[in-house]
Amino acid sequence: MSPALRWLRRWGISFASLGGGILTLFVFRRGLPHVAWIIGYLLLLWLLWALVTQMRQPPHPFVVTAMDYTVQSLYHGLLLFVLPAYYAAATLTSVNVVFVALLVVLVVLATFDPWYTALVHPRPWLGGAFFVISIFAALNVALPLLGVRPYVALLLSAWGAVVAVTPAVRGALAWSWSGAALATSVIGIVAAALVSAGCIVVPPAPLFVARASLAWTIAPVDAIEPVTSAIRTDDLRTRGLTAYTAVYAPAGLRQPVAHVWKQEGRVRDIVSFSAVAGGRREGFRTWSRKTAFPEDALGRWTVDVMTTSGQLIGRLSFRVIA
Repeated sequence: MSPALRWLRRWGISFASLGGGILTLFVFRRGLPHVAWIIGYLLLLWLLWALVTQMRQPPHPFVVTAMDYTVQSLYHGLLLFVLPAYYAAATLTSVNVVFVALLVVLVVLATFDPWYTALVHPRPWLGGAFFVISIFAALNVALPLLGVRPYVALLLSAWGAVVAVTPAVRGALAWSWSGAALATSVIGIVAAALVSAGCIVVPPAPLFVARASLAWTIAPVDAIEPVTSAIRTDDLRTRGLTAYTAVYAPAGLRQPVAHVWKQEGRVRDIVSFSAVAGGRREGFRTWSRKTAFPEDALGRWTVDVMTTSGQLIGRLSFRVIA
């Protein structure tokens, strides 16, 4: 066999899969993922996972290979559906970009068969982690699309992702279904508590900031005069500053948000708003105005758009100079 054919046999399907993934991203880049597709992928993935873990006799090698490839393909499709929502919701200058990077790594592994075979197949614990993270990421996007608040969806997703491994726990430990379900339910509560404590790491998908700007005055959207990122102290004290943000949320979702004004990472002011109403293509417009600045206002300032549970939706930045 020629080197070209050997390369094509080893990597051809992977690059075809990569091309299909890029096409998927272009198809869905203009809007949020369809919840029906996500739920369909979740059900197929969980049913196949349950079937594999409950097999008492190893099937024919061809069947094993086919099932492994199907699971890998489901990972690939599922993660590609939700990745754009997490990317839109992430703030690249914050810690929640780490979760997006993790999803990108999983997508790449699921795309390239040789890497997935070499890294995931020999390590059952890594396969389990792959499964749990994929289920969590998908549920965390799907539930808000059904009207569940992002923070509640975050907790339910963490709990549900752990409970989803019940068939694997039952098969590995030879427990009864009730015993395995009880164990994973308890561990799921612990996982939900941990996720709650570290919620800042997870972007609040499918919420995202559709538009954001700084202005000197309160004005209609079309009449806003943008402010440069470098602001002189005298101008800041005499004119004040207004932060405008338009937060997009899916139809039927209501989410309270707040503007958190910070100087060099230190909270200076918090302005809370009534719940953002979902369904507006241009986003739900919110604004806050600050006129009282500290004596020493020099340095880097940010206006963080936060959920009331502590998840970062977006950020405005500016610097005060002398």
